[in-house]
Amino acid sequence: MKSYCPYTNLGRKAYPAILARTGLNDSQVMYWEPAKYVAKMRTLKTDANPLLLESQHGRGTWRRFRPRYDYLREDCPGLCFLLTQLGIKE
Repeated sequence: MKSYCPYTNLGRKAYPAILARTGLNDSQVMYWEPAKYVAKMRTLKTDANPLLLESQHGRGTWRRFRPRYDYLREDCPGLCFLLTQLGIKE
C-alpha cells in the first residue's frame, strides 16, 4: 500500500503547476487530507510553479442534487487555472 500512496511518495523535486481542490462536505476524502498533502508538497518542491489549494463549503463527492448551472460556477476556477497555465489571457 505504501508504494502507491501519493502522500508517502512525495519527494524533493520539481512538480508541475497544481490546483488541488477539496470540499468540506466530502464524505470520501476529508478536507484536511488535501490540505496536508499541499502543505507537505510546498515544503518539498524545488520549482516556482504554482501550487494552489481550493476549498469549497458546499462541495462533496456526491453532487447530484444541485441547481442546473451551478457546475459552471464550480468549474470556473479550475478552467481559469488551466487557461492561465496555457498562457491564455482574457
